[in-house]
Amino acid sequence: MSSSDPTLHTVHMEGAASFNLPFPFPDRASVRVLTQSGLIDIRCNAGHEWMNAEMMVVEHPYYAVTDESSKFELSDIPPGTYQLVAWHEGWSTGSKSAYDVPTEHQVQRPVFKAPKTSEKTVNVLPNQVSVVTFSLSANSLNAK
Repeated sequence: MSSSDPTLHTVHMEGAASFNLPFPFPDRASVRVLTQSGLIDIRCNAGHEWMNAEMMVVEHPYYAVTDESSKFELSDIPPGTYQLVAWHEGWSTGSKSAYDVPTEHQVQRPVFKAPKTSEKTVNVLPNQVSVVTFSLSANSLNAK
C-alpha cells in the first residue's frame, strides 16, 4: 500500500489482521503480508475518522464482487455442496461530528452499521449452472 497524500495517515487494521501502518511520506510503499483469512476493518488513526474500509481475505479463488446490477458469477466450481455467503459492508444510519485534521474544523461524517451477511447452501452439479438469489434491502441491513 501507499498514499499519495502529503498528510500523515495511520492505517489501523483489526480482525483477521491487526496492526498499525503509518504513511508519513507520500508515494512510499509499505508492505504487510496477510496470513489469515477473514474480514479486516480498516480505519485511519490519524484523526481522519471518516476514512474507513472493509477488506475480505480469502484462501481460495471462489469469491466475487457484484456488478452495477448486483449480479455476480463464479465459474469452474468443482461439483459439491457449498455454503455461499453474501456480505454487505453496512448501511448508512446518519452522521456524526468529527474533527478534520487537515482543515482543523469539526465536520459531519457518515456513520455505518456493522457488516451483514446472508448464507445459502448450493449444490453444484457437474456441467450444470446453479442459480442462487440473495435479497438484501435497507430494512434487512438495518436490522440487528
